[in-house]
Order: sequence, then structure tokens, then C-alpha cells
Amino acid sequence: MKVLANDGISKSGIEALEKAGYEVSTTTVAQEQLINYINENDISVLLVRSATTVRKDLIDACPNLKIIGRGGVGMDNIDVEYAREQGKHVINTPAASSHSVAELVFGHLYGLARFLHNANREMPLEGDSNFKGLKKAYAKGTELKGKTLGVLGFGRIGQATAKVALGAGMKVVAFDPFIEKANLELDFFDGQKVNFEIETISKEDVLKQADFLTLHVPAQKDYVIDETEFNMMKDGVILANAARGGVVNEIALVKAIESGKVARAALDVFEKEPKPEVQLLMNPALSLTPHTGAATNEAQDRIGTELASQIISILG
Repeated sequence: MKVLANDGISKSGIEALEKAGYEVSTTTVAQEQLINYINENDISVLLVRSATTVRKDLIDACPNLKIIGRGGVGMDNIDVEYAREQGKHVINTPAASSHSVAELVFGHLYGLARFLHNANREMPLEGDSNFKGLKKAYAKGTELKGKTLGVLGFGRIGQATAKVALGAGMKVVAFDPFIEKANLELDFFDGQKVNFEIETISKEDVLKQADFLTLHVPAQKDYVIDETEFNMMKDGVILANAARGGVVNEIALVKAIESGKVARAALDVFEKEPKPEVQLLMNPALSLTPHTGAATNEAQDRIGTELASQIISILG
């Protein structure tokens, strides 16, 4: 059987599939040529990440396709229900990238707390001519230890982020409409474990209490954070969105930064990917990454091997 990993797959994933007798292609086929390629090459399994979409037209036109797999969590680029109605298996790897996203969020939060995103830009330009000026400008950093992290969305990634926060000595408050409480087990290098039970509270309470706020929610029709939500937050809050573009109203975010309600913010995802608004790109209060939350070698290895094991168990 043939597998097309159209947006790539880790070496470990390829090796696991080939060992089980599958033929794996990592050719990147353009979206408009995908149907022809799948049919001409008798592809049984199509693996995608976020770059390739799998809609009704492709599902209808490729009757021999047995499995559609998404390397990652969100499956908004696949018509999942329709595919399943047509007898296709649709799989993803929801747990594989959780810790990678959590670490990226904390990379941003630590950087924002100490103005690293600004200092890293300006030291090469002014470090020799304005050292004292820069030192003064970035002298009002804040510590994360002892502060409250608000987590909106307490699924796998939200919980992984909460674990990093607990390890950093933060208090965690969380909201999730589907989860009442979660037991978080922190594993340490010497085999010790510590358990924390976190009971979720209302969204409003999270927004009111949080010194730092992180979003881990799926894409939805309305903004999760808009003007109303910004007004509930503490003055000077620091915010991170590594979930989906469109869950934060970016115009309202810029206004909240201008008013001082939001001190600084991190964005890994944008409403207009792959061309984010220039006013975001140029805003000195924003720490920005190009949708790299799951982009670690370890996460990609886990994604590849997890997809491979699911495919092998389904098709034998």
C-alpha cells in the first residue's frame, strides 16, 4: 500500500511504515494536482499537516483513499464528518505536540516579561551607542514565579502548558466548558512525581485573576477574546495565543495594548496567515513567531511514529 505524506513526515515515521511494508512518498503535490496524483499512483493513505486541505471534492474523487491523517491536533483543514460518512478513516495526533506548544508559550512569556523580544532587536542596532538607554528602557521586568497564569481551554495542550507553569512556581487558573477538573502529574528527572488537581472556574474569573493569559482553544465562529473580554482583564496583563488565528480579535488587541490594558502579547498564529497584518508585525509590544508551536524535532518524531502506528493498526 502507498502512503503520500504531502506536507512531510519524520524519518522515524517513514521507517516505521516502511518496516511494516508500506511505500511512503514525501513528494509535495500542489493542491490542484492532488486528486490526479492520488488516483494515478493508487494512494491509500494521505497524510497532511496544515498546508494541504482535504475537502469534499477530493474525498469524492478519490474512492481508493482509505485513511486521511493529520499530523497535529486541529483538523479544520479536513472535512472530517463527510470523510467518515464515506467510509474513510480520519486520524490525527492530538497528544504529540502538546509539550512543544507549551514550551513555545513559555519562551514567549519569559521573553515578554523581560523585554527580550525588544532587546534582541535593538541591541544589534544600538548596543554600542545607547547601552545605558536600553538598560533603562528594559529595566522594569517582571518575574513569572508567584504570578497567576490563566488558561483558556484545558485540553491536552492547555494542561501541558499548566504543567510548565506549575514547575515555574506559578498559580494556575483554568476555564474549559467541557472539563470540570484535571489531575496534572509532573514528572521529574529523578523519578519523583507531584500531582496537582486543578478545578476549572468560569471564563470571567480566569480573565479577572490572570497576570498572564494563554489560549488553547479550537477555531470557532466568534472571537474568544474580544473587546468585552479585554475589559475584564487586569491592567498590564501579558497574553499569548498559540492556538488558532481568529480566536483573538487582533484589532481589539492592538487597542488594548494602546490603552495599557494589555502590557505585551505573543502571537504564534494570525487571522490572515500567511500574510499577517503589518500593524502586528511592526508593533513593539508583540512577540511573534510564524506558527511554529509544534515545530520541534521531538514533536515531529512523535507525530510520525504515532501516525504510523495508527495506520498499521487500521490497515494491518
